[in-house]
Amino acid sequence: MPIVAEDKDWTWVLDESCPECGFDGPAIAYDAVPGLTRAAAARFAAALERPDIAVRPDESTWAPIEYAAHVRDVCRMFRYRLDIALGNPATPPAITAFEATTGSAEGLPVFANWDQDRTAEAGAYLAQTPATVAAELTDAAETVSRAFESVPEADRSRAARRSNGSLFTVDTMATYFLHDLVHHLHDIQA
Repeated sequence: MPIVAEDKDWTWVLDESCPECGFDGPAIAYDAVPGLTRAAAARFAAALERPDIAVRPDESTWAPIEYAAHVRDVCRMFRYRLDIALGNPATPPAITAFEATTGSAEGLPVFANWDQDRTAEAGAYLAQTPATVAAELTDAAETVSRAFESVPEADRSRAARRSNGSLFTVDTMATYFLHDLVHHLHDIQA
């Protein structure tokens, strides 16, 4: 059964705490993001060993395996978006339902919005193998962590715009990205 598509604009977590998961975006230091990303990936990998990994708690909520597969793809997507913001030639990740960059706006690079729900359905997240997802998530989290670590402080103010108009700097992109991981850990209560 397909899940109802998510259409919230979560960019407000850059300015205030998330009442659902407790993430405090304004308090997150850029330099903390890689370590927190690795820690989140480890918690997801541990959660993938639970016996209920493929059980949806209700008709409108993903199963833990779906959240973990999504987080793996979030890590891949944000590695790509970071390259775009830094003006580096970027190779799109092999993610279903993904559209490449859309050019530039106001002199800023633009990356396309991503249909996460369509990706989950097309990628059959619910049927994926937990051990494979855990390994791929750990690898993707390490790759994006190293990418964020490699950005010199002077380049953290470089900006890009999402195709829906949302503006991100490298710094705010890191915070926005981390919220996704933390929030989904809360979703599976890991």
